[in-house]
Order: sequence, then structure tokens, then C-alpha cells
Amino acid sequence: MQSNLVIFPNAGAAKNSTQTEERTSTKYDRAEKQFIELLALEDLDNKLDAKPARASEFEQSLSRAISAAYGNDRTDEQAHRFLQRILYRINRLKLFWYDDLQNYTNERSLYLSSCRDQIETAWQQWELAQLDVAALQQLDVKHALIERASADLNPPLSESSHYIREEMTEAGYRHLLAIGSFDGLVEGSRLCYVLGGAANEVQCTLVRVLIEEYGNGRLSRKHSTFFAQMLAEFGMNTEPEGYFDLVPWEVLACANHNFLTTDRKRYFLRYSGALTYFEVAGPAAYKNYLAAAQRLELSEAAMGYWELHIREDERHGRWMLDDVALSLAERYPNDAWELLLGYDQEKLMGDRAADAVVRSIREAE
Repeated sequence: MQSNLVIFPNAGAAKNSTQTEERTSTKYDRAEKQFIELLALEDLDNKLDAKPARASEFEQSLSRAISAAYGNDRTDEQAHRFLQRILYRINRLKLFWYDDLQNYTNERSLYLSSCRDQIETAWQQWELAQLDVAALQQLDVKHALIERASADLNPPLSESSHYIREEMTEAGYRHLLAIGSFDGLVEGSRLCYVLGGAANEVQCTLVRVLIEEYGNGRLSRKHSTFFAQMLAEFGMNTEPEGYFDLVPWEVLACANHNFLTTDRKRYFLRYSGALTYFEVAGPAAYKNYLAAAQRLELSEAAMGYWELHIREDERHGRWMLDDVALSLAERYPNDAWELLLGYDQEKLMGDRAADAVVRSIREAE
């Protein structure tokens, strides 16, 4: 029999839980600050060899966060956030930011590589557990790719899509731009990691995508320039990473996953599948943002990036499917299922990040 007893929340327990979360957050913040200091330490590896205790607090927090984020079924948001921020701070050293050259003094540090590997190993196992990898290995890859691309080109509007199109305020739109600037101001930068090597049709198609992302070599036409114009229209910060602290861990995870799959050539098929989904599905998301901007009666400059992307990514999606993904499926028949793994993983992580962005927008509003 169902009980009619109404149980009120325990105020004392709730308060204690909140206090525990605040203490944990403070410890992670302190550990991240220590890590930032380590990043700037001249000759980091040798100094830590001489004095290992220098990194002890950070390492304890790192170990605790890995266990909290990936060691159980409960999602520990603070642990995820801490780990993805640390991983991103290491990964970003692979790009050049036109800042003080001294900031790259530890870009090949063995200690930083060790920290990255600790996080990535546990994180990637956790991510792969979200998908049925064995089932992907049994599919007709070319047919599955064509089916997926067809479905994702014009998907039905989700609850989040309706919210963006019909309810999001101008303040919410600015918050969207702030988070979006994390990727929008450096867009396409990681693609360069996969372009070197033997010349072939796949490589040339990827080069064409990169060249268009970079405005055919003209800064005024580069995609990031259009994103900066949207920010400037609202008097917002146009510097890369200017709103880093607003970025949800789910968005950081997408960036870090991109760093991983572009840096390791063994994951080339996974990356190609992921980029295929990104280019195919991109216009549908940008149409939501454009519809919101038009409803809010914003200026052309405040929405120009979306219009550009809708046009170009529709073309890029066709290129990626026909000239990259399907071509690679023929070239690597035994490993072609990895294209589907990359595609499905990008979709899963992208949807997770999109939901997190909408939650953040709602809270900001």
C-alpha cells in the first residue's frame, strides 16, 4: 500500500550537504590555482623532482576528483568541472595564443603529460561506457553514416530548441554568446593537427574545410571575426577565453575530446566521424540561434556568424559525408566502425553540452 505520509526535507541535512559542497569546491579552486602556478614554473619537471611536495595538494585533489567523477554512478559536477578545466589548461598549450612566449615553457613537460594521461584514461573509459561499442562494430558503416546524416540534417525541434527560438531573452542571448565565444573565437584551430601526411582526396577535402573556416586567408572573412563582431555589438569581451569561467564542464569536455582525437593519429577515423556529425548537424543549431536573434530584432552584426555558418556548414556537411567519411569507410573496412563511434560520441557529447548551455542560460536569466 502506498503511504500517505508526507516527509519534509531535513533542513539540517540539506545545510550540511551544501556546506560540504562549498568546502569541496573551495578545495578544487585552491588546487586549480596551485596548478596554474605549476604551469608557470620555470623548469617544472626538475623542480618537482627536487621537491615533490610542491604539487601534493593538487595531486590529492586530482586523485579525489577522478574517483568522484568516474568511479561511481553519481555525477559529481564539481569534480567533472575541475578535471575538464585542468585538462583544458594542459591541452591549450598545443595552440599558439600570441601571448607571452614564457607561457609555453612547460609545453613538453613530462609531469603535465602524466596529469593529462591520468585524467584522459579514466575519463575516456567513462565516456565509452555511455555507448554500445560492440553494436557499432556489427553495422554496415556506410549505410549507417548515410542514415545518421539524413536524420541529423533537419532533426525535430527539442525542448531546448523551442526555448531558444521562442523564450530566450536578450540577456540569455548574450549569455549564449559568452559561452559560445570559448570555441567561436578559435574555431577550426585544432583541425590543423590532422592535415599533415600523404596527399589524397580526403586530406584535400579537410584542407578545403579549414581554408573556409579561416576565410580563405583573409582575417575579415574568418569565422571567428564574425563571432567577435557579434560580441562587440553588445560591448562584450572579444578576447579568446574571455568568459572561460562561464563555460560548463560539458562544453570543455567537447573541446578536450577534440584535442585528444586530433592529436592522436590512431583516432583519425573517430575524429573524421565526429567532424562529419559536427558539420552535418551544425546548421540546425545555428538556425535556432538565428531565429532567436531575429525574434529579438537584433542587428545584422549581432547574428552574422550564424548566417555564415548555416550557408557554409551545409556545404561542409556534404563534403565530410561524401568525400571524407564514406571514402575512409572504403579505405579502412576493418576499422570503419570507428567512424560511427566518433559520429555517435560527438552527437552524445554535443547534446549533453547543449543541454548544459541552456541550463546555464536559464539560470542567468
